[in-house]
Amino acid sequence: MIPEPAADVRDVRVAAAGTTLVDGLTLTVGVGERWGVVGPSGAGKSLTAAAVAGLLPPGTAATGSVRVGGTELVGASESALASVRGRGVALVAQDSAVALHPLLTIGRQLAGPLRRHQGLDRAAARARVAELLTEVDLPPELARARPAQLSGGQRQRVALAGALACRPRLLVADEPTAALDPPVARALLDRLDRSLTATGTALLMVTHDLGVLAAVCEHVVVLAGGRVVESGPVPEVLAAPEHEVTRALVDAARLSVPEVRA
Repeated sequence: MIPEPAADVRDVRVAAAGTTLVDGLTLTVGVGERWGVVGPSGAGKSLTAAAVAGLLPPGTAATGSVRVGGTELVGASESALASVRGRGVALVAQDSAVALHPLLTIGRQLAGPLRRHQGLDRAAARARVAELLTEVDLPPELARARPAQLSGGQRQRVALAGALACRPRLLVADEPTAALDPPVARALLDRLDRSLTATGTALLMVTHDLGVLAAVCEHVVVLAGGRVVESGPVPEVLAAPEHEVTRALVDAARLSVPEVRA
């Protein structure tokens, strides 16, 4: 029996004020697969991530179908979306400030989904928070801190820990390393790789960095003008791009594609 995909996206269109911003997106992310989304500025990458995560910004609307774990996200009620978030799909935003409440401690923010989705009591949630922080290479004592007391890299690792806390079927990551210094970004990507391997979570990652794409992802979707112009295995697409947009991205990066894990 073929397992249900982590996400099944069919003919999704996202519009705002009468303008179509994402047009006809179709994509199937298998269990445990790692997909990257690339494209020039304004291609619709972040809206694609938001649509798949069921978190479109105000003023936008989607049609088509996004199914995660058998639940339809397009047109779903807020209660239905809430039941999927955390366990079915989780989001790591480019800016960790979006995910972390500035007035709440890290421990309280990580414990909330654990108690809500996994039914843990206070003590069990506290113990699990300590484990989650350790898993992203942070000391458990940071559970008592607030976001402003952490560095940018620490906040992004906390956001990753929170997104993976309930072992979602799909992790959507929108430029998760864009605001980080290269050494910190490399450490976060290494942690992301280990966490995905341990949990079996699938990945859909928006990135502007083709080096990151080649290091982390197995498959790629190239967007231009809100439409998919090319897709396929990362080594094949980057080594022999067929569309002019993909060729321009590769040329701009001056990328020599490294060997990518099968």
